[in-house]
Amino acid sequence: MKIYTRTGDKGTTQVYADKPLRVDKDDAVVNSYGDIDELNSQLGLLAAVAAAEFRPHLHSIQRNLFQAGFAISANTSLSEADIKALEDEIDALSKVMPPQTQFVLPGGCTAAAQSHVCRAVCRRAERAVISLRRHYDVPEVVPAYLNRLSDYLFTLARYLNFQAKVNDVTV
Repeated sequence: MKIYTRTGDKGTTQVYADKPLRVDKDDAVVNSYGDIDELNSQLGLLAAVAAAEFRPHLHSIQRNLFQAGFAISANTSLSEADIKALEDEIDALSKVMPPQTQFVLPGGCTAAAQSHVCRAVCRRAERAVISLRRHYDVPEVVPAYLNRLSDYLFTLARYLNFQAKVNDVTV
């Protein structure tokens, strides 16, 4: 399979909703795909710099983001169980750390700082998906998953700093 098709050279691309559609590359659906793709790439970087113990979970999240893209385009296996898995991980990490009592600025150790970058990109992807819902049917599980994922990434950043014995930068 060739990587290039030349079909998008004039600024359009094909997406699959309930039927194949040709849309402009700045269409809301393409913007959502792009933001989710950027998030997935940033998560790949986080997996590369975080401790090995987090890689399987981060790779699972990356696979779920592909499912979020499928949900936007046609169908998905993303489910409430995937959201619950994020909540369970948030709860598990939170039990180990002291409670948060102040606002936390992005930063700290490299892995925590990257987790904060992922969180910010996740929030942008979530906003893009919310905008997309004005034009396309998007299953409720997609924005809910992105919302919970940003919570997880914030908690993970705090945990990575805690694990590295680096204080969070507070307001």
